Amino acid sequence: MKHSLKIGFSFGLTSAIITTLGLMVGLEAGTSSRLAVIGGVITIAIADAFSDALGIHISEESENIHTTKEIWTSTLATFSFKAVFALMFIIPVIIFELSAAIVVSVAIGLLLLCILSFVLAKQQQEPPWKIVGEHLLIAVVVITITHYLGLWINKTFS
Repeated sequence: MKHSLKIGFSFGLTSAIITTLGLMVGLEAGTSSRLAVIGGVITIAIADAFSDALGIHISEESENIHTTKEIWTSTLATFSFKAVFALMFIIPVIIFELSAAIVVSVAIGLLLLCILSFVLAKQQQEPPWKIVGEHLLIAVVVITITHYLGLWINKTFS
């Protein structure tokens, strides 16, 4: 896979999983509203995808080693993968009851993160358990913190 597409895919997928799951878990804990979760996911899929794409664009430009085509490929790939993977999490919310949809979404997201981390570890010739464990730990910390923040917000402001 070309460097530019690899950047967009790995960054977009990781960011989509962690950001979207954190948002979904926090909104569900804070509001118990399917509408709020769907609206939040759509908002994240667009606003954060643009933000991440611009961040990758500027980061690649600042390295001063990539061609304009490589920079734009990374930018568009980041936006596309982030948007698609974030929007994917709406499907369980539409199909299942909200609390079950959150569990399904977390399971899918963590599985995808495990697969990506495993592939990266193999490419880097690192022990997979170390890379997978590190990435899962970060995701679980974000999910846990946003869950408790959602509960706190509900308790404090409702």
